[in-house]
Amino acid sequence: METPNNSLITPDARMGLAGAQPGAAGSPAAGAGLSGADFGGFAQRVPMLSQFRSNPRVPLIIAVAVLAMVVAGLLLWSRQPDYRVLFSNLSDRDGGAIVAALQQGNIPYKLSDGGGAILVPAEQVHETRLRLASQGLPKNGSVGFELMDNQKFGISQFAEQINYQRALEGELERTIGSISSMKSARVHLAIPKPSVFVRDKELPTASVMINLYPGRVLDEGQVLAIAHMVASGVADMPVKNVNIVDQDGNLLTSQSAASGLDASQLKYVQQIEHNTQKRIDAILAPLFGAGNARSQVSADIDFSKLEQTAESYGPNANPQSTAIRSQQSSESSETSGSGATGVPGALSNQPPQPASAPVDAAASGSAAAKSTPQNLRKDTTTNYEVDRTVRHFEQATGGIKRLSVAVVVNYEKQVDAKGKVTMTPLAADKLAQVQQLVKDAMGYDEKRGDSVNVVNSSFSSNLDMTPDVPWWRTPDMIARGIALAKYVGIGIVALFLYFSMVKPAMRRAFPPPPELAPTLAGGPDDLSLLDGPTLDGEKKEDEEKDAEVSLLGHESNKAKFDRNLEYARMVARQDPRIVATVVKNWVSDER
Repeated sequence: METPNNSLITPDARMGLAGAQPGAAGSPAAGAGLSGADFGGFAQRVPMLSQFRSNPRVPLIIAVAVLAMVVAGLLLWSRQPDYRVLFSNLSDRDGGAIVAALQQGNIPYKLSDGGGAILVPAEQVHETRLRLASQGLPKNGSVGFELMDNQKFGISQFAEQINYQRALEGELERTIGSISSMKSARVHLAIPKPSVFVRDKELPTASVMINLYPGRVLDEGQVLAIAHMVASGVADMPVKNVNIVDQDGNLLTSQSAASGLDASQLKYVQQIEHNTQKRIDAILAPLFGAGNARSQVSADIDFSKLEQTAESYGPNANPQSTAIRSQQSSESSETSGSGATGVPGALSNQPPQPASAPVDAAASGSAAAKSTPQNLRKDTTTNYEVDRTVRHFEQATGGIKRLSVAVVVNYEKQVDAKGKVTMTPLAADKLAQVQQLVKDAMGYDEKRGDSVNVVNSSFSSNLDMTPDVPWWRTPDMIARGIALAKYVGIGIVALFLYFSMVKPAMRRAFPPPPELAPTLAGGPDDLSLLDGPTLDGEKKEDEEKDAEVSLLGHESNKAKFDRNLEYARMVARQDPRIVATVVKNWVSDER
């Protein structure tokens, strides 16, 4: 075969030919001791390396895989459940027991605060707490009355009393800890020994240490409720003997609360004022519109407790019609006979002689009667019912002593025929009607000393009476914005990875087809060079001559293609093994 002229071979072709010819001086293969055959054998022994080097789609596959992994990771992160605190400030023993129970129930969990808090998905918090509570977890480091279940035989009275006190403290701690804003609580009881002497009797006392969640506070009503609960749980303990201290060392129980001033009384006053104001605003709103009438109520409430008993007696108005309670009557009479007469002695002591018949019986009888003395006595006692009145009066606490109401009404809006709006004051009769309506709505009592003041005045136009929160600051919109921001961020990351990695890899893997040079002067027959070697020698020589003329005439894209094609044919003639290796790589890539 005829070797083509070196002048027709481009510099790129010369370098390739020198590197491809086996044993060529100065070639990289010769300098490194690796010929084309050796490289082909190495590529055959390591097929993956040859595939990665020759396959232009590898960067595209890697870029698409990275993009898919990043998008999947972001989606999983966005759908990750919101973990909430299940229990916090746990001891190591309670924490280990709870973790074991969660693992046994296949419930996902996380540890935070150095293992002091256990987090579970928000939708499983309440269910998990109930499930653990059925198992008696957590024990919170305190014991209740279950301590009395395992009493030892022969325990002393002192140890039994200590166990009872510990159990009572533990039960109070659990009850106080169930309050929503309470993180933990400790209760210390001081229960003195009972004494048979009343003057030596001592009352028990209690100290309560509470630990609140950050940002939570207890109002006076809640503090007083805790004090009453502790005092009611211990026998003979007054409320004033309970002291409550928070985690910052502040004394929450004050002397005013112990002396009887209750925060619920202030709440009751506010409720009375609010209800009265609500009734007044409800009756004025249809007349003047919302925001055109404002009212304020001040209530004076009597919280004193009065109990009185009165008993009064009065004379009977009509003695004839009075009832007789009791009546007693007694009558006695006494008659005395003739006594002894004559000179005292023996004769006077002799019995009387038999009487002889009187000459005149009537005369003698009247004389005897006159001579006989008589004593008659009659007593009568009558008791009548007395007009008696007993009154027991007990005044209920929370009675209204006085109400004071102040009402401000805006000017009335008037619109003329031209559409001009003017504000005019109310007429006197209409203002009087408003005052009467307010009195009826509040339950006005003149004897009680109530007062009502209604004023008609123009409201300031730049005062926003009903401030509104912007729609974009509502909690629902904020939550939706956060959820939308997650997906927008995922989309931005996906687009960034696509334009920075996937699209360049696609361009390298699928390059656009090279633009062919304009049609050669020889016509379509000149494209026969792309068909590879031909069997007709004369036609091949003509084609080589035409290619030589075109290469010498101009350096066009078609000429470069022809030179490279001719160089490939020459290499195939000199070393067919290299061509076989290339074809084998092509076949493996297509697979």
